[in-house]
Amino acid sequence: MTAAVHTPTSEPVRFWSRERKVGLAVTVAGVLAAFGFGALAGDQPASFTLADNTSGAAVSINGLLGAVLFGLLGAAAGAGLWLPGARRWFGALLAAGIVAVVGSFLCWQLSDSALNIMPLGQVAQGSMRFALPLIFGGLAGVLGERSGVINIAIEGQFISGAFAAAMVATLLASVWAGILAAAVGGLVIAALLAVLAIRYLVDQIVVGVVLIVFALGLTGFLFEQLMRQDPSRYNQPARVPTWEVGLLSDIPLLGPVLFRTNIFVYLALALVAAVHFGLFHTRWGLRTRAVGEHPTAADTVGVRVLGMRYRNVLVGGVLAGIGGATFTLEATTNFSKGMTAGLGFIALAAMIFGRWSPVGVLLAALFFGFCRALAIYLGTIGSPIPSQFLNMLPYLATIAAVAGLAGRVRAPAADGKPYVKG
Repeated sequence: MTAAVHTPTSEPVRFWSRERKVGLAVTVAGVLAAFGFGALAGDQPASFTLADNTSGAAVSINGLLGAVLFGLLGAAAGAGLWLPGARRWFGALLAAGIVAVVGSFLCWQLSDSALNIMPLGQVAQGSMRFALPLIFGGLAGVLGERSGVINIAIEGQFISGAFAAAMVATLLASVWAGILAAAVGGLVIAALLAVLAIRYLVDQIVVGVVLIVFALGLTGFLFEQLMRQDPSRYNQPARVPTWEVGLLSDIPLLGPVLFRTNIFVYLALALVAAVHFGLFHTRWGLRTRAVGEHPTAADTVGVRVLGMRYRNVLVGGVLAGIGGATFTLEATTNFSKGMTAGLGFIALAAMIFGRWSPVGVLLAALFFGFCRALAIYLGTIGSPIPSQFLNMLPYLATIAAVAGLAGRVRAPAADGKPYVKG
């Protein structure tokens, strides 16, 4: 009698992989763009210039031809995601498909407007400007949630930082003092969040919402009592200076965005690089991720779970506070009630869309900023599409990402769960 031989079985390969799902979506979008935007496009040329105004040298293409051609290129990029080995080129093909579909859309819009030239430099600068607070806020969210603490209070840290920056920069006539005060303002809200959520185990969502209401109410009260009564003394800060980096600032398109800008842009990009390196290549980062995934196991090997959570939430509050300073020292030069307009929640959306990664936060924030800058530009050329629909694009993309269209999106396992040492 012979014994039965059991051969190992491999897990069946799913037909609808992430690459094929995204490839199908991009292909359909490309085909719809080619035929839909192509049918709507006029015979006028669509022109693009790398300059930040319409007087620069431009490249033109017939609107109808451009809409169809770019749409087909997008469909081809989507079809490429079905090929064997597409996983290796997933990011490049997805980016190419999105750019092509957007190009098809722009060819339609420009060929059907009186001003048929688009200054890409101007849109790029606007994208970075609108993305700035989202980068700082998204990094604050990454530090908190990678440690297991949900930071809903980013909106409160934004408004506190914006208020503190405007007041201190005006009183001391120094934007640098204003930035420091903004960091302290964000730190105060983060400290309240950390104590209530980590020490007293208050529900993190509830305490975050309460802190937002508290920050909005306090800054609104102080605005009415001080700033509105005597704006020249309390609410007229200077704008942060613009720094140029030699000949690099003359590079077309990217030069003005990256090398002819202010301290907030340089600081945001440096922080993305520093947090990414620290999170994935240092002992601190390993411990942070361990605390956010399995705090009990981290505790057993000597990691101070609560101390790590306190530290990261407080640092996140500092970053979000500096993000708030961009509202009053960069975008405008005064504070007004509710001026953050819910961008703290959009920063959380950017964090989710960016998969709890600093680089992902940067790309998601730039995408949000681009959609907003594009909506403003199309409004200036008389686009028939209401700007509200264009402003919906980042949120629709976030919903698609959370729903799993671009792969599984999973928060850290211990995110939002209080830890009580046994």
